[in-house]
Amino acid sequence: MQAVYFIGIGGIGMSAIARYFLNTGVFVGGYDRTPSPLTKTLEEEGAVIHYEDNVELIPEQCKQRDNCLVIYTPAIPATHTEYNFFKDNGFDIQKRAQVLGTLTKSLRGLCVAGTHGKTTTSSITAHILHQSHVDCNAFLGGITKNYGTNYILSSESPYVVIEADEYDRSFHWLTPWASVITSTDSDHLDIYGTEEAYLESFRKYTGLIQPGGFLVLHTGLKLVPSTQEGVTTYYYGREDGDFHADNLKIGNGRITFDLVSPIENISDIELGVPVAINIDNGIAAMALAQLAGVSADEIRKGMLSFGGVDRRFDFHVRRSDMVYISDYAHHPEEIRQSILSIKQLYAGKRIKAIFQPHLYSRTQDFYREFADALSLLDDVVIMDIYPAREEPIPGVTSDLIFDNLRSGIKKQLCTKSTIMDSIREKDFDVLVTLGAGDIENFADEISDFLTK
Repeated sequence: MQAVYFIGIGGIGMSAIARYFLNTGVFVGGYDRTPSPLTKTLEEEGAVIHYEDNVELIPEQCKQRDNCLVIYTPAIPATHTEYNFFKDNGFDIQKRAQVLGTLTKSLRGLCVAGTHGKTTTSSITAHILHQSHVDCNAFLGGITKNYGTNYILSSESPYVVIEADEYDRSFHWLTPWASVITSTDSDHLDIYGTEEAYLESFRKYTGLIQPGGFLVLHTGLKLVPSTQEGVTTYYYGREDGDFHADNLKIGNGRITFDLVSPIENISDIELGVPVAINIDNGIAAMALAQLAGVSADEIRKGMLSFGGVDRRFDFHVRRSDMVYISDYAHHPEEIRQSILSIKQLYAGKRIKAIFQPHLYSRTQDFYREFADALSLLDDVVIMDIYPAREEPIPGVTSDLIFDNLRSGIKKQLCTKSTIMDSIREKDFDVLVTLGAGDIENFADEISDFLTK
């Protein structure tokens, strides 16, 4: 294989694999719908990328069937011209997950699955291992602040950390050596249809763990696992489970606790990113690290030095009189946990949220749950829906969430053109922007305004 072509190269997961192949020295080409900071970085690293669905723009190196592997994202529509060119001409076409699945056959896969929490958990896991004597390869769903990238490469380590994506059942291509499942709250019902089908997909995933491997489940999940013979199952949680926290202390901007573990208890752990939701994420990551042979001292050091992931509880302004956080939360339970963490960190402060719903289908399925979660606050702004890969659904707008917010709440609708107007009065102490769409594009402008 002399070339690899990516359809949807700008996606966070796709770009990690593109960087992997760039590092191996093969030619990398690709298409994406729009330029982004990620595609710009890839081009600087040597990838040849265009932004129009046009076969004529495919590099010649990628038109040789026997010498080019084609990798595509499931978000690409079946009518995509370039995809059909490769399909009609007999190219080897694989999903991103198939490529990652091949890696889990040759390396020990430490995989993190779940409706939410998987990006942060896998990133903490990768950081702990990478700074330890064990090291790892990693393909992550976010840009880690410690490394400024979404992948880590090691020529020596037998471990690969992978964020196992349930969208389109992609994680069924994986054969983990050990896996964490953080949560199984229903999502992607445009793909699965029902909660039962969603849970069944996770159940099938648990059956793919290699014999002699490990499954680490969060306590309280509806999931009934289907593991192979010889797989050891553990449970974890903040307060109970085989792995859990003890002597937990939250205050003065710090979170510390002791890890209770069936492998080895570890005392005096401090979170480098001190938000409550990272207690659970950190416990899961430490469980995987212990299974991989990382020492207590290395785990303690890795937890403290972890700097976080872009757009995951990301502090842009952090002053005594003003705080601005952006968070990728786009599922009702993610939003609930994010808000509860902020309220715990900033008890008594005036907190305002700006939420950009992600996908028409998700809004249609969960608008009541979104409203319930956002109603934990007293001041909420709802933006227009970010469509991503979808066409509009008649009758599905942000008004569905807006109209179901609890009575008495201060609420407002806004568009991209009026988002700055919604914060002009600075009638808050803490601002959080929530969503997986392009709301992040306003982070710098918001930060500049708040720090004037």
